[in-house]
Amino acid sequence: MKFSVQPLVKPLRGALLPLMAALVLAGCATVPSGLPEITTTAQFKEQGNQANQGVAPPAGFTRAAPSEAQARGAWWLAFNDPALNALVEKADINNNNIQAAAARLAEARALARSANADRLPQIGLGAGANRGAGLDKASASVRPGTMTNVGATFSYEVDLFGRLSGASDAARLDAAGREALLQSTRLAVQAEVAQTYLQLRALDAERVLVREQVEAYRDTLRLTQRREQAGDIAELDVARVQTEVSSTESDALALDRQRAQVEHALAVLVGDSASSFALGSADWSTALPSIPPGVPATVLTRRPDVSAAQSAVLAAQARVGVAQTAWFPDISLTGAAGYASPEIGDLFKWSARSWGVGALLSLPIFDGGRREAGVQGANAQLDGALASYRTQVLTAFQEVEDQLASIRILQEQSVVQAQAVTSAARATSLSDTRYRNGYISQLDLLDARRSELRNRRQALQVKSAQYQAAVGLVRAIGGGWDVPAPVAAAAGPQTVAAR
Repeated sequence: MKFSVQPLVKPLRGALLPLMAALVLAGCATVPSGLPEITTTAQFKEQGNQANQGVAPPAGFTRAAPSEAQARGAWWLAFNDPALNALVEKADINNNNIQAAAARLAEARALARSANADRLPQIGLGAGANRGAGLDKASASVRPGTMTNVGATFSYEVDLFGRLSGASDAARLDAAGREALLQSTRLAVQAEVAQTYLQLRALDAERVLVREQVEAYRDTLRLTQRREQAGDIAELDVARVQTEVSSTESDALALDRQRAQVEHALAVLVGDSASSFALGSADWSTALPSIPPGVPATVLTRRPDVSAAQSAVLAAQARVGVAQTAWFPDISLTGAAGYASPEIGDLFKWSARSWGVGALLSLPIFDGGRREAGVQGANAQLDGALASYRTQVLTAFQEVEDQLASIRILQEQSVVQAQAVTSAARATSLSDTRYRNGYISQLDLLDARRSELRNRRQALQVKSAQYQAAVGLVRAIGGGWDVPAPVAAAAGPQTVAAR
């Protein structure tokens, strides 16, 4: 008897045509690529405030390519402090945050290798044995039988529509983002070590100043007590000086407490126990680096966090493409070759050889909107990554402008404060002379000394803030300000569209 299948061909073809059209439309869907341009001036606004030094803000536009791989240099050497150098190098090795970021990078790299492995053929060896009865209906045998086999298997998924390559690219970009985050963590730890160490040295200098004032007040107290015993002054004058002594001693103890806490924080940063870590007091001889004018905004392209945000955007774009390939069929090729025999003794005979090849095509017809939801979710993740990238770039410019403004204003403040210290010291000297000659009261002398101490401490705090701002600028621009020649030339007399 003969059967004809011709009547079924046209209806089947008609049913497949809409599906094929949907696949073609899905294949034509474009995945956004590249990074959004964020237009900014090529030189920071605060650098334009140096125009009175002959540095004029540039004009024009240019595009800065990502340069996260640029060397950031051992920027801390510019402070010319051996103790700081040793602490930063120790933190690079022992800091736990850096080690945790390195572990996350190793994990991301392993996942990238795993995703890339799916694109390669899979080959394995296998062996098995099955025993049963009544399976051979052709011979109507009910006797138990055993079938043993051994051989190799082969499988390979044909990546016609780029699903596997897209997943591999996304995983690779994730690893690149983790690498940038490791660099960001390392830079953050280095900057925090430097700022904590410099804060410690500032506290040491302030403690010395305050304790000198305590000794000066004590000398005044002893003199005042002798004069009170001689009947020259009243007890009220002694009480006033005693108040100043006790108040200044309280300030000194508060600085001791603050120094202990800062030293303990520094111990954690370098990977030591606070109980075993100690950094002795020393003169504050750390050099204050000079920030050159005209640092181009293109240095922000090497900031690790900006680079990580770039990688996140590109990875999200790759995942949009992976989600779109769900509309296409999966095609797999399989193969097996080996030996199979009902008798173990005959298993490896040439007559027991067996082989097989196959191909599998899989395409869901109805999935309740799962694939469409996957594409929408991937697009939403891409939108989020783009927004985060824009925020990261704008935040980077804000941080640099903040530090440049701080450096400029603190420099002006230090000059004015130095004049205030000089005037206060002169006022104290004159007041002391006039007090000893009986022209002014002791209260006037104490006021002059309080003013001098206040101004000296404020001068130290301004100096400390200058060091903190210098380190903050290093962190904000992603490393030292010694800009490589290619980057400086690229910025030139132009502006930058950071990307």
